[in-house]
Amino acid sequence: MQRVAVIHGPNLNLLGLREPEIYGTTDLATLNNDLAAKAAELNLELDIMQSNHEGEIIDYLHNNFKSLAGIVINPAGLSLTSVVLRDALAAVRLPAIEVHIDNIYKKDDFRQKSITAAATVGQITGLGAFGYLLALEAVADILRREKY
Repeated sequence: MQRVAVIHGPNLNLLGLREPEIYGTTDLATLNNDLAAKAAELNLELDIMQSNHEGEIIDYLHNNFKSLAGIVINPAGLSLTSVVLRDALAAVRLPAIEVHIDNIYKKDDFRQKSITAAATVGQITGLGAFGYLLALEAVADILRREKY
C-alpha cells in the first residue's frame, strides 16, 4: 500500500470556524475523516499533518519523504511567501497536488500567485474541502500511471 501525505498549512486548524463564508463549515477533523475514507477506497495509506509553522512542514517533508509516494498539500498563506517550502517540495521529488479551499484567483492580486505551485504537478482551487478529495484521487491516478 502506498503512503500519501496530506499536509494542512497555517490556520487550517481553524476550519469550520474561520471565515465560514469563504472556507466553509467543514472542520478539520471531519475533513480528515473524509480523507481517510477516500484513501481506503483508493487503497492508499494516509499520513495527515497540520502545522502553523513553516519549519515544521519542511522538517516533516525532509524526515518522511522516503516513506511517501505522494503529497496533497494546502500550504495556505505559505503559498504566497515560502520559497523554502517550494524548494523542499521540489527536493523530495514526489508527485504533489496543491489544494486551496477558496478560489485564489478571485482574491487580491498578491494572493493569486502561488510560489509553491511551481513544485507541484497540479493545483486544485476553489472547490472547498472537496478539492482535497479530488487531489487525493489525482495523486492515486498519477501513482497508478507513473513510477515514482
